[in-house]
Amino acid sequence: MKWYFVKSPTWVKWLFTTQTWSIPTDEKYVYLTFDDGPIPEVTPWVLHVLNQFQIKATFFCIGDNVQKHPEVYKQVLAEGHQIGNHTFNHLNGWKTNTQLYLANMAQTESIIQNSNKLFRPPYGKITPKQSDKLISQGYKIIMWDVLSADFDQTITPEMCLQNVIQNTTSGSIIVFHDSIKAKINLEYALPKTIAYLLDQGYKFKTL
Repeated sequence: MKWYFVKSPTWVKWLFTTQTWSIPTDEKYVYLTFDDGPIPEVTPWVLHVLNQFQIKATFFCIGDNVQKHPEVYKQVLAEGHQIGNHTFNHLNGWKTNTQLYLANMAQTESIIQNSNKLFRPPYGKITPKQSDKLISQGYKIIMWDVLSADFDQTITPEMCLQNVIQNTTSGSIIVFHDSIKAKINLEYALPKTIAYLLDQGYKFKTL
């Protein structure tokens, strides 16, 4: 049984209105995002694909990975992509007390040294108290509208591709992962997703 929704249900968006699930627009814009990097085994390949298509994306980085792989992180920045915070250790907010969660997130902020105040909770799991604290500090909590599920090693690469192209609409925030677990599905689905959406007249923007 899957624990995730590929397409975020409307009732979830209504219930958690302080979090950004998509960007309302009448124009054909979409927002490509990547979680869990940067790592040398996957992130440079992602950057190469994005460069081939001449598009920009938003990378929600794990602080520990940024600390371990500073050159890869610098490459993301140098190529003009947007950066967001994804905690230092990929913490599950539902299983972490608020003080520790905020400290872990602040640790990442000090490493990435990015002022845009974008934050995505790992697993999409964050408590109302944690959310309220971050919003009061000026953070924008970015969730998603479309989940590729590239991390799910029980699905085929083709299923991963279909998860995205069947559910993306104008204003969608799409999630992929620059991680080892997602690598096989990502390498198949990412270039095909971008090519398909461009062919459908979509343009890509950063958050």
